[in-house]
Amino acid sequence: MLVELHIEHLGVIERATLSFGSGLTALSGETGAGKTMLVEAIELLVGGRADAAVVRTGEAEARVEGRFVVGDDEFVLSRVIPADGRSRAYVNGRPATAGTLAELTSGHVDLHGQHAHQSLLGATAQRRALDLAGAVDLGRLRAAQGEVATIEAELATLGGDERTRARELDLLRYQLAELEAAGFGGPEVDVDEESELDGEELLLSDAQGHRDAAAGARETISGERGARELLAEALAALRDSVPFEPESARLSALAADLDDVADSLRRRGEGIEDDPARLDEIRRRRQLLRELCRKYGDTLADVVSFHGEASARLAELEGHSVRVEQLAQRRVEAHRTLVTEALAVGDARRRAAAGLASSVEQRLRTLAMPDAVVTISVGEREVDPAGDEVSFLLAANPGTAPQPLSKVASGGELARAMLALRLVFTDAGGAGDARETSETGETTSTLVFDEVDAGVGGAAALAVGGALADLGRRHQVLVVTHLAQVASAATQHIVVEKAVAGGVTTATARSLDGDRRVEEVARMLSGSPASSSARAHAAELLGRSR
Repeated sequence: MLVELHIEHLGVIERATLSFGSGLTALSGETGAGKTMLVEAIELLVGGRADAAVVRTGEAEARVEGRFVVGDDEFVLSRVIPADGRSRAYVNGRPATAGTLAELTSGHVDLHGQHAHQSLLGATAQRRALDLAGAVDLGRLRAAQGEVATIEAELATLGGDERTRARELDLLRYQLAELEAAGFGGPEVDVDEESELDGEELLLSDAQGHRDAAAGARETISGERGARELLAEALAALRDSVPFEPESARLSALAADLDDVADSLRRRGEGIEDDPARLDEIRRRRQLLRELCRKYGDTLADVVSFHGEASARLAELEGHSVRVEQLAQRRVEAHRTLVTEALAVGDARRRAAAGLASSVEQRLRTLAMPDAVVTISVGEREVDPAGDEVSFLLAANPGTAPQPLSKVASGGELARAMLALRLVFTDAGGAGDARETSETGETTSTLVFDEVDAGVGGAAALAVGGALADLGRRHQVLVVTHLAQVASAATQHIVVEKAVAGGVTTATARSLDGDRRVEEVARMLSGSPASSSARAHAAELLGRSR
């Protein structure tokens, strides 16, 4: 819902700040006072095209800001139109695009009249509106469409044409043969093999060096004047010294350890033999493993995983013919079901079209369009089984052919057609909100009508006012009007007035209540707000509306 609107230097409006509530708000004023500028301001906030011509003469730029509340969320949208240059958009003070404004307000603000932002003019929205009005169940059709899409996707994953599939089979077989020749085909694959080979290569690549190291260490321990001999001398020096018995025991244990270490060095050193053939085998194996990791994965674990995936894919492709035949049969059945469900939906839409068109026509008759003819075109059954091609058409006057709503020339006629549609949806849905939704599925909360009462008077004017008030019970409705009957039906009344000073025209907007509202309604009735009879009639209208 739009709760506040601020305007600076837009057309004849120098500066205005307005607050809006729920229900129906009437915007009135003398012809040329600038009422439509308020609608222009809202259109700019919902992403409409910005024209530098709307900037007030002598000013550098025009600015429009609107505060919206949607559920628990609140946001401020801004639009700045310079007299020279590109317009700028902001969301909560941050730079944005006009497209972002349109996305944020889509499903929440809808303008009807001589404006581009009219959700029910789109083909998708009209089809959705027909489905809502006719309670058309799309569930089974969507399920059938999903089944066909799933089968087609699975067929695509089995391989494309025969030539492509043959190439993939050859590649998979080559890859698996290479992996299996390297020992990656069985269940027991040592993924730590490379690190183990690394250790063995280090040993064999310098066997003599390792033997020399062992011999040198053993000589240092057991040779002449080695550690063992020196340790024996230390033990002899402490043999008869009772105070040092603990240290003597520790030296004895150390001597035994040195004997063990020397023996181990001898055995391990003697066990290291030169094996050039094994060293060459290790190096060739390591090179093979590095090559496999380059092709199939960063680690041996990745290579093993690739082997599993390639094996499964090969089995799938080798069983392609059987699987394709199964899927082809499923596809035939799925397409048959899809056609059946599409025809059912199309027939439901064609049945609903006549009823919806008739309901809209009846509403238009109460809105001063007694000769209006509404038709809803649905695609032919043979060409468009599901009836997806939906178009709402209107002939406003006798002798004219129905035209798509988007091509209706008169802004007032178009606005009333939209009002009639909204009212029909509200009637059908009881509370309205559960059924009347935008293309995105969200409930439209703010409806703006411009020229909805063009060419209307008398009893029809009362009907238009009552219809707008009724719609205001479900939505926030803003209407630019010149009819007292419509203005008196509103819960809020804003008047736009212009004044000329020093050759400069300035418009202001203010909310009315009490005597000021009676005076404005009297002006709308007779052009003379001071007329006692007009004021009495105005008071009567306002009293009747309550």
